Amino acid sequence: MQQIARLQYAKIAPRKARLIANVLRGLTASEAEAQLLHQRQRAAKLILKLLRSAVANAKSGKRLDPDRLIIGRIQVDQGPMLKRSLPRARGMATPIQKKTSHLTLVLEEGAAPRPPRFKIIIPKKVKLPPGEGKPKTRKTAQAESEERAKTRKLEKPGFFKRFFRRKSV
Repeated sequence: MQQIARLQYAKIAPRKARLIANVLRGLTASEAEAQLLHQRQRAAKLILKLLRSAVANAKSGKRLDPDRLIIGRIQVDQGPMLKRSLPRARGMATPIQKKTSHLTLVLEEGAAPRPPRFKIIIPKKVKLPPGEGKPKTRKTAQAESEERAKTRKLEKPGFFKRFFRRKSV
């Protein structure tokens, strides 16, 4: 069984999206998700959203086991280009091509589930009880700064600092 997910007219150049897509070929769905979470490129967010959609569709629609899903094929094709121009000097114009991409992701069910190498933990936001997390008052901030000043005075400068000074004292 396989699950196909498509994202069409994504506003990213296919060349940039292929860089991320090539990393994911043959990985399990959870490993691919972990890879995408740590990528900084803009294409990673688009592909991550597509992957999560494909896994959810396979889970609910075709009743496939998400632990056995493997990325069988990921393809990035060029979509239509929006052609614009940028005004330049002496009445000229420079053409601009705003490229789009069509992403196709095919998830296949593997023979046996691989043991997970790690678990993705999404931290939950915790509300602080009232009174905690408030900014420090002026008095406590001044007291802390005075303590720091005292500790600085106690420290003596090193030999080099004492011996060599640019300006005579």
